[in-house]
Amino acid sequence: MTTKGHVYVIDDDAAIRDSLNFLLDAAGFGVTLFDNAQSFIDALPGLGFGCVMSDVRMPGLDGIELLKRMKAQQSPFPILIMTGHGDVPLAVEAMKLGAVDFLEKPFEDDRLTAMIETAIRQAAPAAKNDAIAQDIAARVASLSPRERQVMEGLVAGLSNKLIARHYDISPRTIEVYRANVMTKMQAGSLSELVRLAMRAGIVKD
Repeated sequence: MTTKGHVYVIDDDAAIRDSLNFLLDAAGFGVTLFDNAQSFIDALPGLGFGCVMSDVRMPGLDGIELLKRMKAQQSPFPILIMTGHGDVPLAVEAMKLGAVDFLEKPFEDDRLTAMIETAIRQAAPAAKNDAIAQDIAARVASLSPRERQVMEGLVAGLSNKLIARHYDISPRTIEVYRANVMTKMQAGSLSELVRLAMRAGIVKD
């Protein structure tokens, strides 16, 4: 089991993929290799969080286009761009598009591993928050329209009676809906439900 996190290497040069695989594996990272950016983008929905290392110049989808795609998908993965000699203008464009940093080939091993560790450490909390937010959104999406109304009533501070009167249904029925809401939202208490609703953007802070 790797402790330092995962790195996705994207480079059309087999020799560079092999040397990075060897170096990163020895440094304690999990490594997955891709010989082009399109196959990485295709695999992305199923990939666990990690740092992306992509060459900037590749046939087909290049590093700049990859960054644009990742940005459009609001991907939380930090991206390091690898550049050849004299690619500084491209590297600057990459940074503007959200690359964490860029490295010029040939790499200094220690600098490379330190950059990856930093990138993963800084991006991991945001990625975790992102996953939590998606999870909460999925819970909200599982509610029926009536359950959603009851939840909105509850987080607005209304009693079962008031919610029942508002929708012209019996308080007993509201209790059933309320129980369903708590189960589907995985909330152990009303305060927890309010907190989840705030994170989902249903209650404005």
